Amino acid sequence: MRDGSTPMATHDTSWTAKPGRSSDATFSNAPKLRLFLVGNRFRPGLLRQVTVYGLLVLLAVLFLVPFYWMVNTALKPVEQVFRLPPAWFPQPIRWANFVEAMIMPYEASPPVYVYAINTTIITVNGVIATLFSSAMVAYAFARLNFPGKNTLFLGILSTLMIPFAVVMVPQFIIWKNLNWLDTLWPLMIPHWFASAWNVFLLRQFFMTIPKEYDESALMDGASRWAIFWRIILPLSNTLTIYLANFQVAYARTTQWNLYMAAALIIIFPCLALFFFSQNAFLKGITISDFKR
Repeated sequence: MRDGSTPMATHDTSWTAKPGRSSDATFSNAPKLRLFLVGNRFRPGLLRQVTVYGLLVLLAVLFLVPFYWMVNTALKPVEQVFRLPPAWFPQPIRWANFVEAMIMPYEASPPVYVYAINTTIITVNGVIATLFSSAMVAYAFARLNFPGKNTLFLGILSTLMIPFAVVMVPQFIIWKNLNWLDTLWPLMIPHWFASAWNVFLLRQFFMTIPKEYDESALMDGASRWAIFWRIILPLSNTLTIYLANFQVAYARTTQWNLYMAAALIIIFPCLALFFFSQNAFLKGITISDFKR
């Protein structure tokens, strides 16, 4: 320097000037390692994923064990059903159980195929009739204005609080007077008069659909029926599929091997329906933010 002072030392930025750099690098990578293992609220870590998926697999196994036992029992000969220790695999596999369960009467009961036909008729009628009638009533409460609408709607909702045991005897007397005992009519006709629960759900969902759709259709010359059939119902397919699944679920010793075979035959349509429509079914369950 010109003034004779001692020159200032320069900072060395090379890695060799600090022998502790390797330990510093290790500590600097610790947050990344923790993020990889533990994660945060935006990104699940490896440990969390392993724990969650492990619990899900365990729960899935627990839920599938009864179903596996039903399939296993359905394929066993009758002498192996209550054998101890239990046989986890039927030896030999007896496919004839399904044929016998379908066509053979048991203990003064008709064959299972008779139950299957009756169940199909009642279920198909119940799903179509309940959804159609409930949707029409719900559309009237959601879109039309008439005197006493709110009072009538509250009256319909109040029927949900009436236990079935209260109306069971009066219904039996009505069916008897109509000569409908030992027929399918008492299980089919009531579905054509709507369901209070379905009316409530559909009405709440219809109210979330903008009324501008109705007004535009009316300006184009569409009738109320066309608006209901071509606009409102297609927009409500998610909820209607959910209600259809719900209706099917509630449409409503011993040689256990034949019973299990019959049970598999009976539940197969429900499982197939849920398998092919599970996305819409789950979306329908999540509909909770209804317009008041």
